[in-house]
Amino acid sequence: MRSFQAKPQELQRKWYLVDAEGQTLGRLASRIAILLRGKHKPIFTPNVDTGDHVVVINASRIHLTANKFKAKTYHHHTGFPGGLKSVTAEKLHAKKPTAILSKAIQGMLPKGPLGNQMAKKLRIYPGSEHSHQAQQPELITLSK
Repeated sequence: MRSFQAKPQELQRKWYLVDAEGQTLGRLASRIAILLRGKHKPIFTPNVDTGDHVVVINASRIHLTANKFKAKTYHHHTGFPGGLKSVTAEKLHAKKPTAILSKAIQGMLPKGPLGNQMAKKLRIYPGSEHSHQAQQPELITLSK
């Protein structure tokens, strides 16, 4: 008996539309990461990008539980000595509303070239308007 290996040239990629309004950040991010990785398909292969394209709308209306908007911090380093910068989720959301969801989803994808390829299939929009009507994305309702 042989193991099945998905071939990239034989994949059929679908487009999904997800409305993030009122959704909890972590639960929504994990479901989107599953779609991007392709784990919902029977042909899932860990070393091949078998995932689909995902368009997220209303990302500015995402919900964080408890006091996380004020307490959760995001860090990055500038590369210079003493260059560790921190920003709260509230300030990051005010400056760039799609960044919180994007960081959460990318943290759940594999690291390296395969994860980068999967992350390119994610499109996040702060409002309800998006420019992917031509691809006819299928609306997915994710329970809260």
